[in-house]
Amino acid sequence: MSGSELFESYENDFSQISASIGDKINKTIPSQAGEKRKATTRAAEREIEEAEEIIEQMEMELLNTQQSTRTRLQARLRGHKSDLEKLKRDLKRASSRVSGPTDREELLAGTNGTDLDSASMDQRARLLTGTETLADSSRRLQDSHRIALETETIGANVLEDIRRQREQILHSRNTLMEADSYIDKAQRTLKGMARR
Repeated sequence: MSGSELFESYENDFSQISASIGDKINKTIPSQAGEKRKATTRAAEREIEEAEEIIEQMEMELLNTQQSTRTRLQARLRGHKSDLEKLKRDLKRASSRVSGPTDREELLAGTNGTDLDSASMDQRARLLTGTETLADSSRRLQDSHRIALETETIGANVLEDIRRQREQILHSRNTLMEADSYIDKAQRTLKGMARR
């Protein structure tokens, strides 16, 4: 498996663990109190440590990628680091907040007090769909890049074959010209002998 493929594998792991941390921060912790809340907070902290390890693995895999790919992957890695820092801040706020409606829920509450969970879920679903589409596009782009590199290699091999064939043809031509000159000399010699 190439460095970029491993990087993508780590990215998938990071996305899953980030989603799990986000669920705990936005849904589970606000609805809990006491020991349950503390246990969920500790679980989220452990997942953040796992996410940090995944980030470190991604940094190591960047060293095994080609320079052209590395620049693009570095930008994605910066985005993941930024997301992780935000999750850390959000967890800190969520764990220190008194249980009850969150500020966000109060802001999003309608005039009749109903929350917008369904709208949030729709928005989340659209965001996940967009992320998957982006990941698919990225994979297709990488496949195209790989095919282009393979085509370039094949083209270089074909050119090398043509060069070798040209040298062989030139060598054969020179050999034929040399044989021609020997035949001419032999004919002249024979004619001379016939005259004598």
